[in-house]
Amino acid sequence: MNELIKARKIINEVDREMVRLFERRMDAAKLVAAYKQENGIPIDDFGRENEIIQKNVGLIQNEEYTAYYVNFLKNTIKLSKDMQHKLLEGMKVGFSGVPGAFAGLAAQKIFPDATCVPFADFMTAYKACENGECDCVVLPIENSYNGDVGNVLDLAFFGSLYINGVYEAEIIQNLLGVPGAKVDDVQKVISHPQALGQCAAFIEKHGFKKEEAANTAIAAKAIAQMGDKSVAAIGSEEAAEIFGLSVLAPHINESGTNTTRFAVFSRAQRTPAATDDRFIMLFTVKNAAGSLGTAISIIGQHGFNLRALKSRPTKELVWDYFFYVEGEGNINSPQGKDMLCELEECCAHLKVVGTFEKEIHI
Repeated sequence: MNELIKARKIINEVDREMVRLFERRMDAAKLVAAYKQENGIPIDDFGRENEIIQKNVGLIQNEEYTAYYVNFLKNTIKLSKDMQHKLLEGMKVGFSGVPGAFAGLAAQKIFPDATCVPFADFMTAYKACENGECDCVVLPIENSYNGDVGNVLDLAFFGSLYINGVYEAEIIQNLLGVPGAKVDDVQKVISHPQALGQCAAFIEKHGFKKEEAANTAIAAKAIAQMGDKSVAAIGSEEAAEIFGLSVLAPHINESGTNTTRFAVFSRAQRTPAATDDRFIMLFTVKNAAGSLGTAISIIGQHGFNLRALKSRPTKELVWDYFFYVEGEGNINSPQGKDMLCELEECCAHLKVVGTFEKEIHI
């Protein structure tokens, strides 16, 4: 047997083995896709991809093959992701508003293969995920200029869903009017309270009256239906395009770095990972002197940094509050578990609503 025949025999044997291994890997990728759909997690995870490459490259004994093996891994990962994207085409992601709403635009960026389903308001969207109408829901939790979205924080406290990721998106607000209208024609603006707050200086400068709407895109839709040059909406360029409106004035939000943080809520809590370094929890403290201070001290004593501490009325008792906490560190570590045990002693109610690796910019 000459060397060529020997080499081809080896290649055939390896290829037969690789077929079985490839099928096993793709079967596992299907399980990953199902998990991501259940937990509201996007397909792309570049940190995990780099981890796979770095770990497996270290196993190569012949350095001559390293660059080729990196390409082999990248192609294999791409094939797995291609299949996952195909499998997630049936995924349903809820958001508040109508097409063109900023939450809808964020949902499309996070889950490009999914069907994005609009709902009338935050609560309806949240409940739709709770009862299984959609797999997850994308809702805003905070704006860099205008602060918290209190209604969503309330839903996180009283509801049953988990936050499995937080995404930050730039928000550019525009003055939208019917075709042919000019800024000087406008007497009143309609939009979501957050958008009105983000554009307060522009509104005051022009002396516009204000009217609140459930959503920026809903406001844009209403303006299109009214056909009145004296009334304008504040919203996205995409909303203007969808509803046939004109951008009368672009980028009217006061802050040049206007971003909104969106949380992905789902019915299942993602499996904790060693790389998690963010957590969100909600708690109420017992009615005893120093309880809140004690809770904060416990968090710090176990080495966790508080990025945010916010209070919201529970609406159950007068002057009774729950506290929303965002922290840095792995709450699933031994220190985190010890911290939670100690917090149980001073908190009347404690709920870990989410753990994830880090906030992602989209």
